[in-house]
Amino acid sequence: MCAKGDISLQRVKVLVTRQWPQAVERDMREIFDVTFNTSDTPMTHDDFRAAFQNFDAIFPTVSDSIPADAYGVENRRVRLLANFGVGYNHIDIPAAHAAGITVTNTPGVLTDCTADLAMGLLLCTARRIGEGERELRKGKWVGWRPTHMIGAKVTGATLGIIGFGRIGQAVAQRAHHGFGMKIVFYNRSTIAPDIAAHTGAQQLGSVTDVMAASDFVSLHCPGGDETRHVIDAQALAAMKPTGFLINTARGDVVDETALITALKNGEIAGAGLDVYAQEPKIPSDLKALENVVLAPHLGSATDATREAMGCMAFNNARAFFDGKTPSNLVQG
Repeated sequence: MCAKGDISLQRVKVLVTRQWPQAVERDMREIFDVTFNTSDTPMTHDDFRAAFQNFDAIFPTVSDSIPADAYGVENRRVRLLANFGVGYNHIDIPAAHAAGITVTNTPGVLTDCTADLAMGLLLCTARRIGEGERELRKGKWVGWRPTHMIGAKVTGATLGIIGFGRIGQAVAQRAHHGFGMKIVFYNRSTIAPDIAAHTGAQQLGSVTDVMAASDFVSLHCPGGDETRHVIDAQALAAMKPTGFLINTARGDVVDETALITALKNGEIAGAGLDVYAQEPKIPSDLKALENVVLAPHLGSATDATREAMGCMAFNNARAFFDGKTPSNLVQG
């Protein structure tokens, strides 16, 4: 499964905070002195403090809430946080580095599957598939008629992308070459013309510019303080009333209160969401809306991708404890 070589690190004690694919867990057992969270439930504040004292490495993921006082806990033992996932806003990177803790993540391997899901949410939202399925399952569908559940046409529409990294570019490829969509995007840094040229994408000067120009907006920016609520009431107000917002990035990049208001008032047509500000808690007002498609953080949820993420985290740790530089250091 994962590339192991001849290295044996049974002296290294590691903790895996949630259940992983079985093939990767098997490889972990062969190399490390590993403890698994077999209950697959979130660890508590005290669990994390104890883990920082008793393990050389912790393998956390986005569903973990690492307490601020864990990084400076007395008699700290942990030297590595090998994150399972590309996003790491659940880790206090400055605090970790100040404590001499190395942090790694798993970029690249989840690009295609997350891009696939973004397109899936876009299509489901535009064509009202979730709403239609609910009507059918409740026995309320009375048959085909010309004006029933009219949605929005995707082919030829304009897609705005916020964050034009690996995943944003992969979505642009699917949207442009698969559906003939025009691509505009915002990125904090300038994107090389040859990268944008593959999809005819046009870089605009601000988030607001992209929101105003687009029929659909897909979010692919990282979480954290710099992007928290980048989609706020002002950004949503710039959208067309026929526009749709898609978020497979991080929940905290959207002001959920402002989004709910915009959806209720018809300021935008709909939204497709895979991530939320307080996962797994979802605002009841959001769940009550018919013009929203809600997915339970499925962006990377395919067998091949989750195994690849586990192997990357595993190999990052293996390199670290073998005295080498891991391939995926988080600099922060």
